[in-house]
Amino acid sequence: MSLSLLSRYAFFAACVLFTLASLPFTHHEWLWPFTLTTGILSLIGIFDLLQQRHAVRRNYPILGNIRYLVEAIRPEIRQYLLESDSDALPFSRAQRSLVYARAKNEASDKPFGTLIDVYESGFEFIGHSMRPAPLADPSSFRVIVGGPQCSQPYSASIFNISAMSFGSLSANAIRALNQGAKLGNFHHDTGEGSISPYHREHGGDLVWELGSGYFGCRTPDGRFDPERFAAQARSPQVRMIEIKMSQGAKPGHGGILPKHKVTQEIAETRGVLMGEDCISPSRHSAFSTPIEMMQFIAQLRELSGGKPVGFKFCLGHPWEFMGIAKAMLETGILPDFIVVDGKEGGTGAAPVEFTDHIGVPLREGLLFVHNTLVGLNLRDKIKLGASGKIVSAFDIASVLAIGADWANSARGFMFAIGCIQSQSCHTNKCPTGVATQDPLRQRALVVPDKAQRVLNFHHNTLRALAEMLAAAGLEHPAQLEAKHLVRRISATEIKLFSQMHVFLKPGELLTGEVNGQFYSRMWQLARADSFEPHSEVAA
Repeated sequence: MSLSLLSRYAFFAACVLFTLASLPFTHHEWLWPFTLTTGILSLIGIFDLLQQRHAVRRNYPILGNIRYLVEAIRPEIRQYLLESDSDALPFSRAQRSLVYARAKNEASDKPFGTLIDVYESGFEFIGHSMRPAPLADPSSFRVIVGGPQCSQPYSASIFNISAMSFGSLSANAIRALNQGAKLGNFHHDTGEGSISPYHREHGGDLVWELGSGYFGCRTPDGRFDPERFAAQARSPQVRMIEIKMSQGAKPGHGGILPKHKVTQEIAETRGVLMGEDCISPSRHSAFSTPIEMMQFIAQLRELSGGKPVGFKFCLGHPWEFMGIAKAMLETGILPDFIVVDGKEGGTGAAPVEFTDHIGVPLREGLLFVHNTLVGLNLRDKIKLGASGKIVSAFDIASVLAIGADWANSARGFMFAIGCIQSQSCHTNKCPTGVATQDPLRQRALVVPDKAQRVLNFHHNTLRALAEMLAAAGLEHPAQLEAKHLVRRISATEIKLFSQMHVFLKPGELLTGEVNGQFYSRMWQLARADSFEPHSEVAA
């Protein structure tokens, strides 16, 4: 018998032999616990030899299970024992700790200086003033959303809860988020899963996200139902309507809520059947061209009674957004707002290839949208939101400086209500009751306590932003510009954001004198009558 064979089966053989040899002597009280233990291990070993799914267990009966046990708890081992404060996987311990502290109203100040290497390429900071401004009231950090075609404009906070559906999140999570939004006077995006009873329970302002599944306003065959939409959209609690074109976690993929998470409540809320995966198609059936999309926006605005209507998307082909912009000019129909979602967004489970390699990151996408609207003299008529891995005051400042009017956060508010980044959202086994439909698991999330934490996180983050603005000599977030942010390019060079990026001048795309060949080329490719590029123009 080879040494390799002996090492593989020795423990299993020892368990079997000990069990058989000790059976006649189990009347000794001290012996039977050992016999029982080795007997159970022997049965596990026999099962390992007979099963056909795992080669490791067949070759290493009993011992092979250790591999799967360690693999199962690897995320916890990494998070609690191995991860440094700055390892962003996807959020670092430092980022999570900041949210936890602010949500609990604990001091988030740190002694002894920064842990960040300020000479490493990519380090970013805000330039401060030698004459700081007076500290502004964070409650004044608001923006009016609603263009000239909107009769019910909305005063939005510059920091809000990003799109997360009931179904993806538990009922108690939705309750806590919405109650916190109500207490703090900021809005709560429903996600594409429609408006559940839990969204309505506390009366917090809602942005109703309308995805390609048209949940909450769909016909039996899954198409848009104007009457059902109007019935929900005219609710005073619904303040804005957001068409979801794509999301940063999986742009172009559509969405799915696994059938094991589709409860009777979710089925009724969304208007779907139980026992089946709840599918959001990858594209809309209500429109197929940029012009039709603008007409759909006008229809939604009319059906909602004149409320702000916009859309959310993660930038992909640049000419497609410019095609939408051309459709705005051609039809005269404007969205009231656009939310740019970065590919770093991640509350939705997605194929790894999509998570890692599909979609434009937030800053590049936001800057492109901002520049396009500026170049068409439309920027003052359309407000811009930004979402994608935003949890701190500096995160908010960094997107406001390059064009956003407000910022949304999803995972930041998940942390505020107790998420520990176990990354088990899609399994229905969330350990903190945030992303599960298991009644026992979500019972652990105490709504009044977590609602207060949502309020605290929002308030303390905006207060930190006010302090940063004051240090920079500014009194309101609207004063932030690209020149205020600085990035280290190398060990010996830093640049202002205004030096790093191309910024179009008002009307530049209309005159044809475009500062940057890329924008000029994309504008030539764009079509208002199709999302396809002009075939006669070389990309």
